[in-house]
This record gives sequence, structure tokens and C-alpha cells, in this order.
Amino acid sequence: MGDPTAKLTDDVLVEIISRVPYKSTCSCKCVSRRWRDIISHPEHRKKLPQTLAGFFYEARISSTEKARYFINVSGEGDPLIDASLSFLPEYESLDILDCCNGLLLCRCWKPTDPETLDYVVCNPATEKWVVVPSTEWSSEVEVARLGFDPAVSSHFHVFEFIDEVAWGVETLSYYDPHIEALAIYSSKAGVWTHRRVLEDEDPLVEDEDPLNSKGVFLNGILHLAACFELVVAVDVEGKNWQFISIPDQSYFDDVPVSDIFLSQGRLHFAEGAAEWSLKHKVTNLQLFGSEYSSFRHDYSVIAFHPERGMIFMVCGSENVLMSYEMGSKKLCFIHEFGCDCYLKLDERTPYFPYIPLFSESLADEN
Repeated sequence: MGDPTAKLTDDVLVEIISRVPYKSTCSCKCVSRRWRDIISHPEHRKKLPQTLAGFFYEARISSTEKARYFINVSGEGDPLIDASLSFLPEYESLDILDCCNGLLLCRCWKPTDPETLDYVVCNPATEKWVVVPSTEWSSEVEVARLGFDPAVSSHFHVFEFIDEVAWGVETLSYYDPHIEALAIYSSKAGVWTHRRVLEDEDPLVEDEDPLNSKGVFLNGILHLAACFELVVAVDVEGKNWQFISIPDQSYFDDVPVSDIFLSQGRLHFAEGAAEWSLKHKVTNLQLFGSEYSSFRHDYSVIAFHPERGMIFMVCGSENVLMSYEMGSKKLCFIHEFGCDCYLKLDERTPYFPYIPLFSESLADEN
């Protein structure tokens, strides 16, 4: 019996392969020489699932100015993406707030009025973008996140977590305000909706602030790490909330767990039934050894590889980017960002892992 795919044209075969996950695409290269060549072709690669390309980050270039950069995941070569996002309209300043499945959520301050802003959702790979109008709270909101799943729809959602300061009510603690309301923008409906967080309906929400947690959008649910060792999960309508307890930190010995990540289709360090499961355990001493012993108490986990058992960390005062392969227990130096990658004295700039999305589809794009 002959090869049943032999009669398929290259374009049809690429369309079929484009619908499988990245890991399966890599396996398809082993089917035959023809499949390998088709998948490796530069024009076809843009249509196929992508993996982690690198990280967006910021660094200060003076006491008042900062610049945005992109570092390839290998730490070598010219940046794969133009970090300036020069294809966007001109704004007074621009901050990346979130990155989700190839799209960036940016907060863009207007030059005409320093108190007003737009949200812009853009695709750096295709240079397509959409302006999302701000709410009456946006200029005061600290936490806004993006929800997008290209396998389900070209539409996206923006989540604004409105704390007491932004809502305009008195707070006992300016540095740790509680969430008062959640506003959600649907690109399909083209409008914002907001829901007040009421203590009698959601007794835990007011006590849990998502802080600066990365957003993890999975199965239509946005997940964020919050205070008091909880993960907060909310759907795109803001109606269904779930609170997942983080395990006792001593369970992981001396390795800090302060955020959640998505890898291989799962939340890490969580599994589907909202139960935690230990997948890998390593002490700081085992992690850094003697060569990098100075990093043992000064590092942040910034990402999990989406397809492999690998984590990425930024370490030390010079912000050294390193990777750790869980299976082989191999620690690798990637790049030294330098000492300017701090928002504050003790607070590193956010690093946004980026997976290119070459699909031309972006709802209501410009």
C-alpha cells in the first residue's frame, strides 16, 4: 500500500500540519524526507505552530528614560522581533502589560493628554494591531491582562482588575489595596463590561490582590497568582471565580514559588483538578552549584518553556538570564542583561516570553 499522503499537494499538507501542536509538528519531520523539507521551508514555517522565540524586556538608559528590547531565546544573533514596535501609532510612552499566545497587550499614553491612554493589542509577527478604548479607571489600574486563544477564536479579552485606589474608595493600605471590581473587554462585542466584586458573592476576592502575576489564559480561564498563597481564576464573563491554594512552600524545600506558568498544555505548578503535584524538586545548592553559588538567594523564575521541561531565570545584580533543564539537570548561561533592568531598587523589570503568531487573523485589525 502506498503513502496515502503522496497525492496531497504541499499547500494542503502544510494546512493539515498547521493544526497540530508544535511538539507534534517536530515529530512530523521524521515521517519522510518530503515532510521534513516541507516543514523546514521558510515560507511554510510561518504557517506552522511556533515555539518560544525570546523575551521582551526593558532597561533604563537614564534616570528618567527607559528602552525596550527583545532577546532571542538562544541569547545570540540579531533580535527576531523589532522591540520598538515601530508599526504602532505614535504615543507619548508605551508599556507592555501582558503577552498571550503571540499577542501583546500594551498601555499607550496619549501625547495630547498625559492622563489619558489607549490599550493596544498587537501582533509583532504580522504588525497588525487593534486599539481598545480605555475605561474611566484605566489610568489608575495597576493590573490588566490579556486572554487569547487562536485555536478557538481570533477574538480576545482584556481584563482590568480595579483596586480600591482606582475605584476611588478609601483604603487602609495604599500599598496593598484590595480588588473592588473587574472590567472585561470583548473584541467580539466591542464593549467593556464590569462587575463589582461583592463580599457576599465572592468572599475571598476582596482579600486577594493579583499583584504583578503573569496572566495564564487556559481553556477560557484567566489565572493569576495572588496574595496569601492563592491562584485566582476567572472566566471571560467575570462570573465564575475559583481560588486554588498554593502548596506549603516547605514542600519545595528552599526553592521559591511566586508565580504560575503555562507549559505543555498545563498550569505549572498545578494540574487539572486544582490539585498541586510535585514534578521536580531541586535545592538552591543543587540548582546553582559552586560556579553560580552567588545566585542562590537572588533569582526570579520568569518563564517555563512551552514544550519542554525547562525553566528560565534571571539571576544576580547583573540580571543574568539562565535556563535549567529539569530532565538532564543542566544549567546554562544565556545572556547578561546588566544592572539597569530594574524598575526599582529591588524590583526587576518584567520579562515577557514571546511565541510568534503568523496568522493574519486579528479581530478588527488595522
